[in-house]
Amino acid sequence: MSLDLDARQRAMLEEMGVRIWWPNQALATPTTANAASENATAPGTATETGNARHAPQHTQRPTAASSTRPAQPIRSATPAPVTAANTAGINTAAGLVLHPPQALYPEADPQPMHPGQGATWLIVTQGQPDVDPLAGDAGLLLHNMLHALGLGQHPRVFLSKVGTQAPDAPPAPTCAQALAQASANLQPNIVLVMGRMAARAVLGRSDPLGQLRAQPHTVAGQPAIVTYEAPYLLRAPQAKPAAWADLCRALTLARMPPR
Repeated sequence: MSLDLDARQRAMLEEMGVRIWWPNQALATPTTANAASENATAPGTATETGNARHAPQHTQRPTAASSTRPAQPIRSATPAPVTAANTAGINTAAGLVLHPPQALYPEADPQPMHPGQGATWLIVTQGQPDVDPLAGDAGLLLHNMLHALGLGQHPRVFLSKVGTQAPDAPPAPTCAQALAQASANLQPNIVLVMGRMAARAVLGRSDPLGQLRAQPHTVAGQPAIVTYEAPYLLRAPQAKPAAWADLCRALTLARMPPR
């Protein structure tokens, strides 16, 4: 339905920023619309008895984009940017190497000290292969975190370090291959992934760590939990409660019977 507006009403609507859409103009081609604009009656010369839709009282202005612009050609879809949501099949762990796991407490009694704590843990975190993972403030924090779970001096806690591969280093197995081999040898009940670089190596994903923490994961057929690494917790102590919640979830999964 269209409205018959006089010149004063149209002028008021235009001052308010309200565009007036006329069906006849919307259906007109750009050529006819331009011709109508050139032949428009000058203000004040139209008779008052004429229909306002056919005899505008002012110079005609383009009122609808579809009436004055030619149809835009359909553009081919451009490739979507690579984001965390569509990284399937992309090797985000390229350039990273996963070193063989080592017992975190090699001097520990081979028998677990407490019943129900015989589960095997595999911790994956960033680090240099020749540096003691329990050295320094970060190592002390890691030990205290494990000790709070009852895993201090536990004989079945292993740690594998993730690092960047040197350009002149000989070819090394991919992170996925190294992790599959470690899982086959150790048969871990839980894989604890600490830090974003470790998540890239283990999961092959570059999502923010906060998103990865909130999701369930399976690594080499074993359940996995993602949390913050100890050096980050030293810089951001406000994240320690969240890391403790992650550790408690990992402990619950580790105590569950294997499927």
